[in-house]
Amino acid sequence: MGINNERDIEANMQIGPTDLGMVRIFIEADGIEIPMDFEPEEADEIAEEIKAAAMAARAVKKR
Repeated sequence: MGINNERDIEANMQIGPTDLGMVRIFIEADGIEIPMDFEPEEADEIAEEIKAAAMAARAVKKR
């Protein structure tokens, strides 16, 4: 499975702070729960990567 392979899977994603001062990305799909905790600095880096990917996606011509 690569980044360009489409899948027909529905998932829910929540992002928020934990009571331990971490940033949690929580994904739930098909009965599977994936909590991912990050230091705030790591979360900032992830946010920057998401913004860069959004900018790159806008530059791609629609087929």
